[in-house]
Amino acid sequence: MERNKTQVIVVGAGPAGISCAITVARAGKEVILIERGKFAGSKNVFGGAIYAQPTKEVFPNFEQEAPLERQNVEHKYLILGKDDGTTVSYRHKPETPVSYSVVRAKFDRWMADEAKKEGVILVEETVVKELIIENECVIGVKTELEEYFADIVVLADGVNSLLAMQAGLRAKLNPEDVALSVKEVYKLPTEVINERFNLKNDEGSVYEIFGGSMLGMLGLGFMYTNKNSVTLGLGVTLSELVKNSLRPYEMLDELKNHPQIAPLIKDGELLEYNAHLIPEGGYKKMPEICSNGVMICGDAAMFVNNLHWEGTNLAMISGKLAGETAIIALGKGDFSAKTLSLYRKKLEKSFILKDLKTYRNLMQVMSGRAEHFLGYYPKKINSFFEMFTSVDGIPKRKKYRDFIKSLFTDRNFIEIIKDFCAFIRLLWSILVL
Repeated sequence: MERNKTQVIVVGAGPAGISCAITVARAGKEVILIERGKFAGSKNVFGGAIYAQPTKEVFPNFEQEAPLERQNVEHKYLILGKDDGTTVSYRHKPETPVSYSVVRAKFDRWMADEAKKEGVILVEETVVKELIIENECVIGVKTELEEYFADIVVLADGVNSLLAMQAGLRAKLNPEDVALSVKEVYKLPTEVINERFNLKNDEGSVYEIFGGSMLGMLGLGFMYTNKNSVTLGLGVTLSELVKNSLRPYEMLDELKNHPQIAPLIKDGELLEYNAHLIPEGGYKKMPEICSNGVMICGDAAMFVNNLHWEGTNLAMISGKLAGETAIIALGKGDFSAKTLSLYRKKLEKSFILKDLKTYRNLMQVMSGRAEHFLGYYPKKINSFFEMFTSVDGIPKRKKYRDFIKSLFTDRNFIEIIKDFCAFIRLLWSILVL
């Protein structure tokens, strides 16, 4: 049994798993990191941004050493109708970096190399088939070829974590608990990207997209600028796709042909197409995150803030906190659920559970009234600006009165009151409860 014994095994070499492994290794402990892909990052898919502050907590010198694409200095919010749209834009101070666009295949490989420098043993192209459980305690993992034993196993194997289910920490996911995200990457010359997005040097722009092909559905789109490519994608809950009999790649085709989007990617060469499941359940669908000999972090623990498109920051910090907990448990020689529950306490003190708790009712409210909040009102916002900017000989006062009147004639007044009450409940839960 002791043949492949180590102190900590981490399953999954994404941001969560690598952050956990490198934290443990820096404390002088033995750690094996197992990745099913050819290399770290080869199987990982995300929108396109990492956040400066949490990344520095794990990799203090990443801004000087990591393969970054652009520093994101601008956020734009696109509210799209079928063929029109409203844009709200905010530009950051470039001297205070918030996020960077990256290519995961490059960035994750760099993180893995940094982990190996610290003593992490990386085992690639290896699938963990099941956990080894003895006396109700996880003591190792079984791969396709052999068994590995450890004092602690950390699961960072993504949203589909079958291992967490085997450990009895998580129930089977429902269609409303996950979104299917699809994205395409288009190659464009750097100078063309700079001109179209009004950028210079290594500046980047992030777009969050509401409506368009997702009008009236629980779905959001995104666009990121890289050095010489642009990433465009969207994510829609599986329940919405099933209910509306939709294919996500067809929705993406419709989105990229929207008049607000098409000019930005015109003549771009398609480099890649990816699809990936994203956790959507949030705070209320979190699994038990630790038990005897095991902890869960990153997407496997449902650590995604879907409203803000935040996932990598929650993954890195949850991995770091799991690593810190493992170090304490190794020092005590106690790997019970009682000792590993310190991980939960660390999460509660961090922004992770505080933010997830803040938005714990978001999906419940939105799923009940998505047709209105993500359909009717975006259309109204666009129709207001169409009215406000048109010059057609109709007196302005009449236009304003007609628009206000339409708010109460286009929809049942009782439904508007229900929307208002739902919004107030959501606001109350965010700001007060």
